[in-house]
Amino acid sequence: MKPFFAATAAAALAACATSPAQADPQDVFFAALADHCGKAYAGRLVSDQQADTAMRDKAMIVHFRRCTPDRIEIPFHIEGLAQDGGWDRSRTWIITRTDAGLRLKHDHRHADGSKDETTMYGGDTATPGTATRQEFPVDAESIALFGRTGSHASTTNVWAVETSDSGYVYELRREGRLFRVAFDYDRPVPPPPAPWGWPE
Repeated sequence: MKPFFAATAAAALAACATSPAQADPQDVFFAALADHCGKAYAGRLVSDQQADTAMRDKAMIVHFRRCTPDRIEIPFHIEGLAQDGGWDRSRTWIITRTDAGLRLKHDHRHADGSKDETTMYGGDTATPGTATRQEFPVDAESIALFGRTGSHASTTNVWAVETSDSGYVYELRREGRLFRVAFDYDRPVPPPPAPWGWPE
Protein backbone atom coordinates (compact mmCIF):
# COMPACT_ATOMS: atom_id res chain seq x y z
CA MET A 1 0.00 0.00 0.00
CA LYS A 2 1.35 3.40 -0.93
CA PRO A 3 2.25 5.67 2.03
CA PHE A 4 -0.45 8.24 1.23
CA PHE A 5 -3.27 5.71 1.14
CA ALA A 6 -1.92 3.89 4.17
CA ALA A 7 -1.92 7.12 6.17
CA THR A 8 -5.44 7.98 4.98
CA ALA A 9 -6.79 4.57 5.94
CA ALA A 10 -5.13 4.75 9.34
CA ALA A 11 -6.65 8.19 9.98
CA ALA A 12 -10.11 6.96 9.01
CA LEU A 13 -9.84 3.97 11.34
CA ALA A 14 -8.66 6.18 14.17
CA ALA A 15 -11.60 8.53 13.66
CA CYS A 16 -14.03 5.61 13.81
CA ALA A 17 -12.42 4.30 16.97
CA THR A 18 -12.54 7.61 18.79
CA SER A 19 -15.93 9.02 17.65
CA PRO A 20 -18.69 8.57 20.26
CA ALA A 21 -21.59 6.24 19.54
CA GLN A 22 -24.65 8.02 18.23
CA ALA A 23 -27.14 8.65 21.03
CA ASP A 24 -30.40 6.71 21.01
CA PRO A 25 -33.10 9.18 19.89
CA GLN A 26 -35.55 7.81 22.45
CA ASP A 27 -33.06 8.35 25.26
CA VAL A 28 -32.49 11.92 24.10
CA PHE A 29 -36.25 12.49 23.79
CA PHE A 30 -37.02 11.10 27.25
CA ALA A 31 -34.21 13.12 28.83
CA ALA A 32 -35.45 16.29 27.12
CA LEU A 33 -38.90 15.82 28.66
CA ALA A 34 -37.43 15.04 32.08
CA ASP A 35 -35.46 18.30 31.96
CA HIS A 36 -38.79 20.08 32.47
CA CYS A 37 -39.83 18.04 35.50
CA GLY A 38 -41.67 20.16 38.08
CA LYS A 39 -42.43 22.91 35.58
CA ALA A 40 -45.70 23.94 33.93
CA TYR A 41 -46.36 25.83 30.70
CA ALA A 42 -49.26 27.62 29.03
CA GLY A 43 -50.58 26.37 25.72
CA ARG A 44 -53.44 26.30 23.26
CA LEU A 45 -55.32 24.23 20.73
CA VAL A 46 -53.55 24.54 17.36
CA SER A 47 -55.63 22.15 15.24
CA ASP A 48 -58.92 23.32 13.77
CA GLN A 49 -61.63 20.67 13.67
CA GLN A 50 -65.28 20.93 14.57
CA ALA A 51 -64.95 18.11 17.10
CA ASP A 52 -62.80 20.35 19.32
CA THR A 53 -64.94 23.49 19.26
CA ALA A 54 -65.40 23.39 23.05
CA MET A 55 -61.63 23.68 23.52
CA ARG A 56 -61.05 26.51 21.10
CA ASP A 57 -59.61 29.62 22.80
CA LYS A 58 -59.53 27.86 26.17
CA ALA A 59 -56.50 28.32 28.41
CA MET A 60 -54.44 25.14 28.72
CA ILE A 61 -51.57 24.06 30.96
CA VAL A 62 -49.18 21.12 30.69
CA HIS A 63 -47.39 20.13 33.89
CA PHE A 64 -44.36 17.84 34.02
CA ARG A 65 -45.44 16.76 37.44
CA ARG A 66 -43.45 13.70 38.45
CA CYS A 67 -40.43 11.98 36.90
CA THR A 68 -38.43 8.85 37.59
CA PRO A 69 -35.71 7.31 35.42
CA ASP A 70 -38.39 5.23 33.64
CA ARG A 71 -41.65 7.22 33.94
CA ILE A 72 -42.88 10.77 33.39
CA GLU A 73 -46.38 11.89 34.45
CA ILE A 74 -47.70 14.88 32.49
CA PRO A 75 -51.14 16.23 33.49
CA PHE A 76 -53.08 18.28 30.92
CA HIS A 77 -55.41 20.96 32.34
CA ILE A 78 -58.10 22.81 30.35
CA GLU A 79 -59.92 25.89 31.62
CA GLY A 80 -63.70 25.98 31.66
CA LEU A 81 -64.49 22.40 30.63
CA ALA A 82 -65.39 20.96 34.04
CA GLN A 83 -69.08 20.53 34.84
CA ASP A 84 -68.90 23.42 37.30
CA GLY A 85 -67.24 25.64 34.70
CA GLY A 86 -63.82 25.35 36.30
CA TRP A 87 -60.65 23.68 35.16
CA ASP A 88 -60.89 20.18 33.70
CA ARG A 89 -58.11 18.19 35.40
CA SER A 90 -59.15 14.77 34.13
CA ARG A 91 -56.23 13.91 31.85
CA THR A 92 -52.70 12.75 32.56
CA TRP A 93 -50.29 11.56 29.88
CA ILE A 94 -47.89 8.90 31.15
CA ILE A 95 -44.72 8.12 29.21
CA THR A 96 -42.67 5.12 30.31
CA ARG A 97 -39.63 3.24 29.11
CA THR A 98 -40.11 -0.37 27.99
CA ASP A 99 -37.64 -3.03 26.91
CA ALA A 100 -38.57 -2.22 23.30
CA GLY A 101 -38.86 1.58 23.40
CA LEU A 102 -41.34 4.05 24.85
CA ARG A 103 -45.01 3.77 25.83
CA LEU A 104 -47.71 6.44 26.07
CA LYS A 105 -50.82 5.88 28.18
CA HIS A 106 -53.74 8.19 28.99
CA ASP A 107 -55.07 8.24 32.54
CA HIS A 108 -58.61 9.68 32.60
CA ARG A 109 -60.39 10.45 35.89
CA HIS A 110 -63.65 12.06 36.96
CA ALA A 111 -63.80 15.04 39.30
CA ASP A 112 -64.46 12.71 42.24
CA GLY A 113 -61.23 10.87 41.46
CA SER A 114 -62.84 7.73 40.06
CA LYS A 115 -61.47 6.32 36.83
CA ASP A 116 -63.26 6.96 33.56
CA GLU A 117 -64.64 3.94 31.71
CA THR A 118 -62.10 4.65 28.99
CA THR A 119 -58.72 5.03 30.64
CA MET A 120 -55.13 3.79 30.39
CA TYR A 121 -55.27 3.49 26.63
CA GLY A 122 -52.38 4.30 24.31
CA GLY A 123 -49.58 2.53 22.51
CA ASP A 124 -45.89 1.76 22.14
CA THR A 125 -43.36 3.17 19.73
CA ALA A 126 -42.87 1.03 16.63
CA THR A 127 -39.78 2.86 15.34
CA PRO A 128 -36.86 4.70 16.97
CA GLY A 129 -38.45 8.05 16.08
CA THR A 130 -36.33 11.14 16.56
CA ALA A 131 -34.93 13.13 19.45
CA THR A 132 -37.80 15.61 19.02
CA ARG A 133 -40.79 13.44 17.99
CA GLN A 134 -42.07 10.02 19.04
CA GLU A 135 -45.17 8.27 17.66
CA PHE A 136 -47.34 5.75 19.49
CA PRO A 137 -49.68 3.58 17.38
CA VAL A 138 -52.68 2.21 19.26
CA ASP A 139 -51.94 -1.10 20.99
CA ALA A 140 -54.04 -4.27 21.11
CA GLU A 141 -55.15 -3.68 24.71
CA SER A 142 -56.50 -0.26 23.75
CA ILE A 143 -58.24 -1.58 20.63
CA ALA A 144 -60.07 -4.07 22.83
CA LEU A 145 -60.95 -1.32 25.32
CA PHE A 146 -62.31 0.94 22.58
CA GLY A 147 -64.37 -1.96 21.27
CA ARG A 148 -65.94 -2.52 24.68
CA THR A 149 -66.71 1.16 25.22
CA GLY A 150 -68.02 1.85 21.72
CA SER A 151 -65.14 4.11 20.64
CA HIS A 152 -64.63 2.16 17.43
CA ALA A 153 -63.15 5.09 15.48
CA SER A 154 -60.26 5.22 17.96
CA THR A 155 -59.00 1.75 17.04
CA THR A 156 -56.75 3.30 14.39
CA ASN A 157 -55.35 6.10 16.56
CA VAL A 158 -51.73 7.18 16.36
CA TRP A 159 -50.57 9.56 19.08
CA ALA A 160 -47.42 11.66 18.92
CA VAL A 161 -45.46 13.76 21.39
CA GLU A 162 -42.95 16.40 20.34
CA THR A 163 -40.42 18.40 22.34
CA SER A 164 -38.04 20.99 20.99
CA ASP A 165 -36.34 24.18 22.11
CA SER A 166 -39.62 26.04 21.57
CA GLY A 167 -42.11 23.79 23.30
CA TYR A 168 -44.14 20.63 23.78
CA VAL A 169 -46.80 19.27 21.41
CA TYR A 170 -49.33 16.47 21.89
CA GLU A 171 -51.05 15.07 18.82
CA LEU A 172 -53.78 12.55 18.03
CA ARG A 173 -54.44 11.55 14.45
CA ARG A 174 -56.35 8.98 12.41
CA GLU A 175 -58.15 9.16 9.09
CA GLY A 176 -60.32 12.28 9.16
CA ARG A 177 -59.16 13.31 12.64
CA LEU A 178 -56.38 15.58 13.85
CA PHE A 179 -56.03 17.03 17.35
CA ARG A 180 -52.95 19.06 18.36
CA VAL A 181 -52.21 21.15 21.40
CA ALA A 182 -48.97 23.10 21.78
CA PHE A 183 -47.26 24.52 24.85
CA ASP A 184 -44.61 27.22 24.82
CA TYR A 185 -41.51 26.69 26.96
CA ASP A 186 -41.13 30.48 26.98
CA ARG A 187 -44.48 30.78 28.81
CA PRO A 188 -43.94 29.13 32.22
CA VAL A 189 -46.82 29.29 34.71
CA PRO A 190 -47.18 28.25 38.35
CA PRO A 191 -47.76 24.51 38.71
CA PRO A 192 -51.49 23.74 38.89
CA PRO A 193 -53.21 21.57 41.51
CA ALA A 194 -52.93 17.79 41.22
CA PRO A 195 -55.05 16.17 38.52
CA TRP A 196 -58.30 14.62 39.69
CA GLY A 197 -57.79 11.46 41.70
CA TRP A 198 -54.03 11.90 42.18
CA PRO A 199 -52.34 12.70 45.49
CA GLU A 200 -51.04 16.24 45.99
